[in-house]
Amino acid sequence: MTMREPNIYRTESLDAWEALGYAPDVSDLPPWDKTTIVGAGVPRIDGHDRVSGTAVYTRDLALPGMLHCAIVRSPHAHARVKRVDINAAKAMPGVHAILTTDSPEAKMPWILTGQGPMSQLLDPHCRYEGEEVAAVAADTPLQAADAARAIVVEYEKLPMVVDYEAAVKPDAPKVHERGNQLAPPRTSQRGDVEKAFATADAVVEHTFHTPCELHVPLEVHCSVAQWDSGNLAVWDSTQGVYAVRDSLAVAFKLPLSAVRVTSPFMGGGFGAKLELGKYTVIAAVLARQTGRAVKCALTREESLRCVGNRPANTLKLKIGARKDGTLVAIDGSILGAMGAYPSGATSSYLMLDLYTCPNVRMVDSSVLINAGQARAFRAPGYPQAAWALEQVMDELAAKLRMDPVELRLKNIPTVSQLRNNQPYTSTGLADCLRKGAEQFGWAEASKRPASKGHLRRGVGIAAGMWGSGGSPSATAIAKLYPDGSVNLNSGAADIGTGTKTVFAQVVAEELGVPVEKVRIEHADTATTQYSPSSGGSQTILVNTPAVRAAAADVKNQLLALAAEELKKDVASLSVSKGAIVIAGEDRTVPFAQLRSLAQRQQLVGVGRRAPHPPGKVALPFAAHFAEVEVNTRTGEVRVVRFVAAQDSGRVMNALTFENQVLGGVAMGIGFGLTENRVMDRVTGKLASGSWHDYKVPTAMDFPVDFTLVAVDPHDKECNSVGCKGLGEPATIPAAAAIANAVCDAIGARVYDAPITPASIVAALASKGGR
Repeated sequence: MTMREPNIYRTESLDAWEALGYAPDVSDLPPWDKTTIVGAGVPRIDGHDRVSGTAVYTRDLALPGMLHCAIVRSPHAHARVKRVDINAAKAMPGVHAILTTDSPEAKMPWILTGQGPMSQLLDPHCRYEGEEVAAVAADTPLQAADAARAIVVEYEKLPMVVDYEAAVKPDAPKVHERGNQLAPPRTSQRGDVEKAFATADAVVEHTFHTPCELHVPLEVHCSVAQWDSGNLAVWDSTQGVYAVRDSLAVAFKLPLSAVRVTSPFMGGGFGAKLELGKYTVIAAVLARQTGRAVKCALTREESLRCVGNRPANTLKLKIGARKDGTLVAIDGSILGAMGAYPSGATSSYLMLDLYTCPNVRMVDSSVLINAGQARAFRAPGYPQAAWALEQVMDELAAKLRMDPVELRLKNIPTVSQLRNNQPYTSTGLADCLRKGAEQFGWAEASKRPASKGHLRRGVGIAAGMWGSGGSPSATAIAKLYPDGSVNLNSGAADIGTGTKTVFAQVVAEELGVPVEKVRIEHADTATTQYSPSSGGSQTILVNTPAVRAAAADVKNQLLALAAEELKKDVASLSVSKGAIVIAGEDRTVPFAQLRSLAQRQQLVGVGRRAPHPPGKVALPFAAHFAEVEVNTRTGEVRVVRFVAAQDSGRVMNALTFENQVLGGVAMGIGFGLTENRVMDRVTGKLASGSWHDYKVPTAMDFPVDFTLVAVDPHDKECNSVGCKGLGEPATIPAAAAIANAVCDAIGARVYDAPITPASIVAALASKGGR
């Protein structure tokens, strides 16, 4: 059993619906041309609920008789539990149940590999500060916290390592008995790299370091668990109710039908909520023991230590090109820190596929350290890769005396080299570079003379792409009622990005009804249809074709009913504004006036996501342009202007599209300038364990002068709605663009992120500046 996300991509059987003739082939839907509702800046349909406080998040949920859970965590980076004394805690008021490493339920295996489980629910071998040791269920949160503090745990401290570059050394303390590297380095290669470098006219080579970032969503991780007649119900702040359901069924050895997971509202995840967490299972165990609902809500400090991070990377990169800018070879390696348990820690995808290059070799390695486990974090591995690749591309342009934009344009791919040169359904990277440069005024800004005072301006550019096209396995059901209102049923989680609003727009566009007449049921494994987890920039591109197909199914049934009732040819009928439109006639017939619809009471349409286009690849691209101001006296860096050009296909909602990009750029500012998990190398403790010490960018750090350039290649092949992913590509190149702008401003490059005042001072000193 693995308690990390299993295969979340499963297709549900719709044989019964197909027998009724309800499931059309979505591939039969022609791509939209012009749309009137899709693409408009429709405000979020749940916006009032979210800002007024009426939305009930998991943290807000209060069930009758509900207990509250607090978790005892290891204060040491590496230790073994010798003894647990719960006598004082058991006697405290309000305490109903206590779990420890000695409890039978604590032995539940955690993180299975081919060689057996690597841990258990409450593990007496603690491999990072914050590992779960015991848990308490009590009447109130304060009673639970007091009882948890009263539990006495005796530890044997063990040698530890939190420096991932030190962890690869043979004499480093072992995080696990198997060693700190669970698999050999992974090499990806094409062509002859050594031979190609011998032909290069210019070569650039550098080493880069990127920080460990923490997710810090506004809503901390929280679950409520309740049992009823052997069935488990869980309310969870999650990005994927089906993924959590599947893992819970495995953990408790239950059929999938006995587990219900729901998530009506959630306040951000960024990848940290893509998998089942121990806190959810602990709540379920305590709920079964006590016969009452149990809520387990992590504190902010726990969320910073224990539920994921973007792993730190060391990237070594070498690139060679001919005089005309044609890339001939890329060679490099990436080392990433997984934390105490295995997780994805690196990605060399950009080096392998962003630019056309016939000779590439990349080596990816991951290492365990005594720190919290890494989790997916908005474009896992890509911002780190862009930080190195895009800075090296700028240095290469300088060596060749080429404009950085022109160098990138010289090497635009039309095929995915990683996928046996399959062509892209559309490649908007060139347009992102050209249109972004035009909007930014790159030609003029990049040629401005250097500033002479202590406030120096510089401009930078970086490109990026996201390499996943999502899982085409979503199902949606639409119901049209006699009054012309519509219900759309989908299992997709709305993680704060406006998913429900876009779904409503798609239904309104296809079925010809006002957006305000569409209601959304979502993210409940007992009542809604399967959707893969909301992550990897797949939510809209995977689900909206299914949503459109469901609405089209309803529309086809409605037009057939109307044609029979009105004695008209179906081909002469269409829908608009909640009414049947008859070609050649001035009159329209509102849906509510159709007697046949009233007799049926509802029309049900089922839609499924079609497979990706065979033999082709649909991926998004981006190019970011930044202008910074560097104070050479203080080392302060301020982003003053930013242009983000995004090829994510059709803009589904102008407001949510821009908000996604704003958030992605803000995360890039954090990656490039402020965010860094700091570990005490002597004790192994987290030294940046609060918002006071961990610097997340605020509105004050974001440039007032921000422009979004939406590049729509009018892709008719990617899917039936013409959209591609947005969440990931909106953040991938942002930090690298800032780094290139800083170099332009001060004439010295900072290779390690984040760029701090101290690193600015060091860079200036290295070039003889003050």
